[in-house]
Amino acid sequence: MNKITKIGLSALAGSLVTLSAHAGSLSASGSASISFSDGDVDEVVATSGLTPEGNQWTMADSIKMTGSGDMDNGMSVSVSFEIDNDETDAGDVLDTHGITLDTNGMGTLMFYGHGGDGALSAIDDKSPNAYEESWDGVTDADEETVPDGLSADNMFTYKSPSFDGTTVTIGYVPSGVSGVTPKDSYMDFSVVNSGGIIDGLTVGFGMGETEASVGTTIDDTIMYATYSTGALTVGAVKSEEDGPTTATSLDFQAVGITYAITDDFSVGYNVSTSDLGGATVDQEATGISASYTSGGVSIGGMINEVDNVSHIDADDTEGYEFNISFAF
Repeated sequence: MNKITKIGLSALAGSLVTLSAHAGSLSASGSASISFSDGDVDEVVATSGLTPEGNQWTMADSIKMTGSGDMDNGMSVSVSFEIDNDETDAGDVLDTHGITLDTNGMGTLMFYGHGGDGALSAIDDKSPNAYEESWDGVTDADEETVPDGLSADNMFTYKSPSFDGTTVTIGYVPSGVSGVTPKDSYMDFSVVNSGGIIDGLTVGFGMGETEASVGTTIDDTIMYATYSTGALTVGAVKSEEDGPTTATSLDFQAVGITYAITDDFSVGYNVSTSDLGGATVDQEATGISASYTSGGVSIGGMINEVDNVSHIDADDTEGYEFNISFAF
């Protein structure tokens, strides 16, 4: 009886050893920041910009939990979710979350339950800046003024391994996303080469197709290039939404330059133009930005000026933001 017990305990111990070799891990990282900002300074529209700004200080904070484990075939699976108190839904603090399968040589496949990022949304404006794009931080300046494909919940995204500096990204959302895919599914792709053609040169191209209403197909195209040499980075992006009518067509272009004064401190200048078919004026934006990083502390900010916000004639607005963030 004693021997049987010993044999049973030995078998149990062996199984536990086997399991521990495949046991997963759980890690946590986080950040917190304080910002001072205003998105509608000197706005011309008569009904706005005339009331007191109120408290312009805000705080952001998040904790990202990541769990991962390896499989016998060399692949690995990880699950991540972000606890973010900035969510606008009352009582909802769960932000971006998803599952990632690393195929160990054949790329990664991700499924986002919330906060999915496809191929085009990841390259919507890659013109260089030191903090944010020239149109960012100004009320209504980013709404329907920059072609950016689709980001959605319950989205699949595949990223290939690098082939001589070239990677391919594919985004996919099944049909039924209200206001985006009422009839058919959504799919986009991008091809990006970094350093494979010329050292310091990154070029990218992406395409996708949305359907805001049944029978109204809009083709999205984005291409960009950036070049870095020493402390200097320059780049440009050109993109468009090609709809069935002039009113559903949009052309966007931006140019930017950044300079790293030191390893920790960078400054940038960026300009962009958004041309909406059917609108009488273009939206034109100019931005100056800067950032400084020391260990886990980052300080950044921008001052952006946008003329004809959201293609409204004479709606000229400034926006600014100062931010200090802490990573842990």
